[in-house]
Amino acid sequence: QVQLVESGGGSVQPGGSLRLSCEYSTTIFTLLGMAWYRQTPGKEREMVATITTTKGTTTYADSVKGRFTISRDSAKNTAYLQMNSLKPEDTAVYYCVAITNRRNDWGQGTQVTVSS
Repeated sequence: QVQLVESGGGSVQPGGSLRLSCEYSTTIFTLLGMAWYRQTPGKEREMVATITTTKGTTTYADSVKGRFTISRDSAKNTAYLQMNSLKPEDTAVYYCVAITNRRNDWGQGTQVTVSS
């Protein structure tokens, strides 16, 4: 099982920026990629962004394209989500996910609140 620890959440005004970090442990399984999901009360978890470990291929939800950037530093075992031009509708708990060839492991989540 991959252990994940998210950080970097908080409160910000609309138009502001935040960078989420996700430090993950090593695993005996093959790490295929990392992802960020988010969830608001009463709604299902939504995929925000993904990145593969081999080629660094990224995918984004339409709602965040052009504003969010996912990246990974393999030397530090850390994934990042740079969030710019934040909107109130980005308010959610953000979860980091490690995608392996055997299972997906989730972090505990970090709250992001965008409000004036």
